[in-house]
Amino acid sequence: MYRWSRLILILLCGILSSSSAEARSGLKDVLGRYFLIGSCLNHHQSAGRDERATRIVDRHFNVVVAENIMKPGPLEPREGEFDFRAADELVAYTRQHGLALTGHCLIWHSQIPDWFFRDGEGPASRELLTERIRRHVTAVVTHFKGKVKGWDVVNEAIEWDGSYRRSPFYNILGEDFIEIAFRAAHEADPDVELYYNDYSMDIPAKRQAVCRMVRRLKERGVRIDGVGMQSHVGLVYPRLNDYEASIDSFAACGVKVMITELDVNVLPNPDQFGGAAIDQSYEYRQKWNPYTEGLPADVEKQLEERWLSLFEVYYRHRHQISRVNLWGIADHHSWLNGWPIPGRTNYPLLFDREYREKPVVKKIIALFRGQ
Repeated sequence: MYRWSRLILILLCGILSSSSAEARSGLKDVLGRYFLIGSCLNHHQSAGRDERATRIVDRHFNVVVAENIMKPGPLEPREGEFDFRAADELVAYTRQHGLALTGHCLIWHSQIPDWFFRDGEGPASRELLTERIRRHVTAVVTHFKGKVKGWDVVNEAIEWDGSYRRSPFYNILGEDFIEIAFRAAHEADPDVELYYNDYSMDIPAKRQAVCRMVRRLKERGVRIDGVGMQSHVGLVYPRLNDYEASIDSFAACGVKVMITELDVNVLPNPDQFGGAAIDQSYEYRQKWNPYTEGLPADVEKQLEERWLSLFEVYYRHRHQISRVNLWGIADHHSWLNGWPIPGRTNYPLLFDREYREKPVVKKIIALFRGQ
């Protein structure tokens, strides 16, 4: 009798222990079976000065990316003068917490100093800009060699209609600047993964242009490992069938697909607003900031349904996706509180302003468990 009682007790303890472990599971414990799951970190967080954010990172994430401190401007504010101090703090943070690190980003037309495109009072020549791209990319990638899993080499080079953005890079070098940057990154670190990253990737013309670019690079023997779909989405955009078509199309190009800057904008916006170009800015009006005291129940329900719809897409495409990266830890960290209209209160992330896990997190975990 004692033996049977003891056996039952052992079995019950095992069941309770298993249930307790499931209750403690974070996103990385379940979604991490299929792809990396993470967030961007601001400098305050990556320097280890936000303990509540770190607790979320430790429980839920296995990869991070710098929100701003690894962009060209912060790293090389004056020509030839590099400042790696803040980014090195991030590297130390990732090692302390056992995280993969994605470098963001090497070449971008924004958050880059004017000197990059100037030669005295006039524009830089083709030869000078080529040399500056190579030197910047080589110096940055070499400094972080062995510390970064992959780099967003070029960011936001293609417009909605599939044409190349008329950035200073393009105006001087044409589309060749993309190949120059990718080749320089690969030469500096032959082992690091190399990505192209952009927003509004659900739009067919943009999708097709990115696929053409990827195929062209591959045909020319240029290494490109992945395409990042930024995924700054809203409650009703993008259409998920277009979004899924892009995942399939990029995977068919023979590259990894990454969801790189995920957040869900719940606020109304001016009719002219669209995409994620950071130069968009509109004057504050109260009608564009209706939820200063919290989300109404119907909007909260709509937001949760949107999160679940997105992660259902990621579950269906889990064998094509290599990383899902949120763009911020908690709601008050999000850039969407200040863009494209400053001074708003937005609710675009999976953790609220008190760093509390929103109920949808457990539902996402259950979805990937098949429950």
